[in-house]
Amino acid sequence: MKRSISFSYEIFDQRRPFKAFCFLMAFGCLAPGWVQSAQATTYGREQDIPDLKLGQRIKVDDGSCPPGQVKEVSGAKMTETGLVRARKCVPRVGIKAK
Repeated sequence: MKRSISFSYEIFDQRRPFKAFCFLMAFGCLAPGWVQSAQATTYGREQDIPDLKLGQRIKVDDGSCPPGQVKEVSGAKMTETGLVRARKCVPRVGIKAK
């Protein structure tokens, strides 16, 4: 029985590793953008916040909250005049110092 190239593709399916490699390469190129957008940005003043969107949360470290906490400003409600901001103190998240 003479075997052809297509027979070896059917058995070993050489296209699957290539597809997996292409997927991982594409995911590796796109992942840094997702990680950067997921990281929280902390501002020093609330006036420094650019455009706040509905549901977006931004941390502001202006010293108005008790120690160990930071102010969180979020786009809470959309009105006719614009976006209403909600402010609350939340626990500071990050690397704990000894």
